[in-house]
Amino acid sequence: MAKIIDGKSLARTIRNELKREIEILKPQLGRAPGLAVVLVGDDPASYIYVGNKEKAAAEIGMAGQVIRMPATASLSEIIASVDKLNADDSVDGMIVQMPLPPGLDEASVLNRIDPNKDADGLHPMNLGRLVAGMPGPRSCTPAGVMRLIDTTGIELKGAKAVVIGRSEMVGKPMAHLLLERHATVTICHSRTKDLADEVHRADIVVAAVGRPELVRGEWIKEGAVVIDVGTTRVEGKLKGDVEFDQAATRASAITPVPGGVGPMTIAMLLANTVAIAKQKLL
Repeated sequence: MAKIIDGKSLARTIRNELKREIEILKPQLGRAPGLAVVLVGDDPASYIYVGNKEKAAAEIGMAGQVIRMPATASLSEIIASVDKLNADDSVDGMIVQMPLPPGLDEASVLNRIDPNKDADGLHPMNLGRLVAGMPGPRSCTPAGVMRLIDTTGIELKGAKAVVIGRSEMVGKPMAHLLLERHATVTICHSRTKDLADEVHRADIVVAAVGRPELVRGEWIKEGAVVIDVGTTRVEGKLKGDVEFDQAATRASAITPVPGGVGPMTIAMLLANTVAIAKQKLL
């Protein structure tokens, strides 16, 4: 039976480390590191996510603020809010919570964020830094996944990794982070032919396609590490992209849904913000 990778516990450890860092940073900065979140509309899931981020920031002594805007906000109004935060010296890191209400150009909003305040690591400049192997904030979910993988003790160098999903937020940066650690990476998606065969050859499987239980348990190679990024609500319950019970009988380690990747995404958002604040002291 697979070891359950406890994302809640690891995220708690990271937050405690960040809390100690912030206590040291405050007198040097003359203030607490600041994180700002722009929330547009009334999507219930987004409200929960932002509330969790706000709570986590407060718990570690970070100065957090949420700019709440109605679903009727125009693109120009949202960009004006982003510009204001870009110019605010007390804001070290910032994000715009996605998705935006229908009809709004998300790319235009993301591109407007100051790359040096991009706590989500999703600005094209920071994605380019990742591809080029240059330092910069990394996309939070993939960065959190890497920390989870490291807890398993698997040797990434030369390992075969399959990433299912090709989004700019998770799939593509995930593949590059694994490549940085010398894994041999295959990117798959919902239209990949012979997906079962690709998964069955993998030492590490990262599923991030957003289709509940797309990855069948019998596909998993004996002893593989399985990281399930997917979260889809089905009949009132959260389901991952992996058929958990069956996969757990074959994997050496696996993340649950919920309680696996989710808490780590928030922890890495806080870590990115602290890292950005520290850069101001150099």
